[in-house]
Amino acid sequence: MVVHVQEGLLTPHGASPGAAERVLIATAVPVERDAVAAALPAGSLLDVVAVGVGPGAAAAGTATALARAEAAGRPYGLVVSAGIGGGFPPDAPVGSLVVADAVTAADLGAETPEGFRPVTELGFGAVTHRPPPSLVRELADACGAATGAVLTVSTVTGSAERAAELRLRHPGALAEAMEGFGVAEAAVLHGVPVAEVRAVSNPVGPRDRAAWRIGDALAALGGAFGKFTPVLESWNTHDSHDPRERRRA
Repeated sequence: MVVHVQEGLLTPHGASPGAAERVLIATAVPVERDAVAAALPAGSLLDVVAVGVGPGAAAAGTATALARAEAAGRPYGLVVSAGIGGGFPPDAPVGSLVVADAVTAADLGAETPEGFRPVTELGFGAVTHRPPPSLVRELADACGAATGAVLTVSTVTGSAERAAELRLRHPGALAEAMEGFGVAEAAVLHGVPVAEVRAVSNPVGPRDRAAWRIGDALAALGGAFGKFTPVLESWNTHDSHDPRERRRA
């Protein structure tokens, strides 16, 4: 189901009264939303909304969707941040899929004479949210995805030097995007587990639009969600309230 955000209103299309807990899939832009929605079977418990580009817009859009669903008495039991993104070669080549085992804000902190310090070292907040491990495994198995950290950045990497710096600070990182941490912050504030899935459209590094494969990545994203539906719905039903499956760092 596509959920449209227009003039401050969430208008669900095809919702059925009294439905079980649902899954909210948050993409950045409509083209990602449409790629996911086209792969979902009719009557699924998965709703898809485009929440905006960047962590701030993603957090606000996701929080709005969660709050309005709760107010309507039809809360979501799981949130998935989904879309295309950059992959760190050679581990996440163009066209591949990554399921996040950590959703990390890579540039939330301060520059110091000794180098970058994450906001947690300054005594504030969080920089990583960890999706439920069982869900990560099941999603990765369903589509043959790699698992690793997905970095959230406010500025997309455009140089080899920046890519190397990020990989040095985050050795387990496989991909970068701009929304995952914002989606996760909103989900955590509402007490809802979160996951993140990225289809790789370009290598992280020097900006080279000729190397981008956006169409291929969108096709891979849709193909993945065609396989995810039973996993997401069954996991949501059985495991979404297990406190052992929620971690925050």
